[in-house]
Amino acid sequence: MKIVVLAGGLSSERDVSILSGSKVAEALRSKGHQVVLMDVFMGYEGDDFDAERLFAENYTFTENAAIDTEEPDLEAVRKSRKNQSPCYFGDHVLELCRAADITFLGLHGGEGEDGSVQAALQLNGIRYTGSDHLGSAIAMHKGVTKGIFLNSNVPTPPSRLYKREFMGKGYLDTWNDFPCVVKPCSAGSSVGVQIVSDREQFVAAVGAAFRYDDDVLVEKYIKGREFSIGILGGKALPVIEIIPRDGWYDYEKKYQEGATEEVCPAELDPQIAKRMQQEAEHAFEVLRLKVYGRVDFLLGDHNQFYCLEANTLPGMTPLSLLPQEAAAAGIEYADLCEKIIELSLKK
Repeated sequence: MKIVVLAGGLSSERDVSILSGSKVAEALRSKGHQVVLMDVFMGYEGDDFDAERLFAENYTFTENAAIDTEEPDLEAVRKSRKNQSPCYFGDHVLELCRAADITFLGLHGGEGEDGSVQAALQLNGIRYTGSDHLGSAIAMHKGVTKGIFLNSNVPTPPSRLYKREFMGKGYLDTWNDFPCVVKPCSAGSSVGVQIVSDREQFVAAVGAAFRYDDDVLVEKYIKGREFSIGILGGKALPVIEIIPRDGWYDYEKKYQEGATEEVCPAELDPQIAKRMQQEAEHAFEVLRLKVYGRVDFLLGDHNQFYCLEANTLPGMTPLSLLPQEAAAAGIEYADLCEKIIELSLKK
């Protein structure tokens, strides 16, 4: 097949996306596919664009994919693009995707995961991997996700949504449960997330979170073990436990080798693991997700577990959780990439 892998973009997870996309492209080529790895924002800036040639050459926009400990400088990325138009898609991106059999979305965060890219591709008659625009938009917003969880009896920590437009004197006084977790509603990879223990820290953390999003979710802090469950074709993969070497599972811990230990299958009571997998499938269903994804959990006191959120385009880097879970289920990385394509073509 001719496959375009879209990566990069303009989210705080740009570097993660580029590494994910690079690994996916490499794996699909090992299976004999013609694969073009393209930065969705930068596009193809040369004057010699020819889709057939790019597929024949297995074109890759970068050979140096890596994740820094710091978030990328997105303003510098914007300024570096030859075409300074406000269009999200770079030159020739949609043209190239239309020439492919399918587009593999290696994007994370921002427009790549909030349904915007999915809607644009759908309107252009382009087939793509993963959930559609509606499920992506629902799951990307932590406040919307939380409301659906509560209405669908998915166990989740108590929380409150704060909106920038209502900020004023006394607005934050409605929260008095410390410690708590402050999260921008539509950022991924734990970007902008802080755990705070008192009101002074809380006010500062909310202000910082508003730098990333107009909506901020504040959630009761649950001390416990962290787990994640991948979903493939609507069915749960083995549970994986996430054990940071120190602190909590923030941006750096997710992507720097040696910063976190992952155990898969997790060392859990089989009945608890089964219930958690069932709840992951339930969450995936009520959020209207398709093909594949990942659902995150905390296990607190008295074996009570809480569903935190769902990720519609999980990382596919060497350290990412979904590939590890698939491997525990006997699915090798390249086979996982092909399975995602197979399921996506049927949706």
